[in-house]
Amino acid sequence: MSVRQSLLAILDQGPCYGYQLRHEFDRRTGSTWPLNVGQIYNTLERLERDGLVERGDADEQGHVYWQITDAGSAEVAQWLSSPVVRTQATRDELAIKLAVAATLPGVDVAAVIQSQRTASLRQLQSLQRAKYAGGDADGPEELSWALVVDSMIFAAEAEVRWLDHTEQRLALHPRQAMALELATERPKRGRPAKAGAPFADAAPSL
Repeated sequence: MSVRQSLLAILDQGPCYGYQLRHEFDRRTGSTWPLNVGQIYNTLERLERDGLVERGDADEQGHVYWQITDAGSAEVAQWLSSPVVRTQATRDELAIKLAVAATLPGVDVAAVIQSQRTASLRQLQSLQRAKYAGGDADGPEELSWALVVDSMIFAAEAEVRWLDHTEQRLALHPRQAMALELATERPKRGRPAKAGAPFADAAPSL
């Protein structure tokens, strides 16, 4: 998720100071992505460097208000009208962890999967309880919070299904057939070969 674009979109409503921006961000996301004030000011300074925001006047309490520029408003419009592009090369820690664990001699991958499944189910139950406790989404803040929680619930459910799939798939292969010993051939310097990287040259589908 882009904190940069989200803060910029909030500023497109009107000038804000740092703490106010954090409060507005929390209102719209149900505090599911906590930001510290230092992170917000660092982002604002980068936005200022890029000509997307500018510092305004300070109020009687010393709060410096930041306001969006025309270029910033154009970037917000572009962000809102463009789809989020998911990169094909995965950086998901769990997927990498299981892929590596499946190739390590002597590792009980089933136990690794079960441990993760237990944690994932616990997280899913916690999210479902939070959604139930939140009641009906009547107001804009409640609705925005519910949208984020729903996304997290769907992601947790998908993770559990993927773990089940991974367990079933690995069960079809004897552990000794999956184990990879360290390669005896010394790798050459330079970029790794792309032969085993199915996503290296793939263009994103539209």
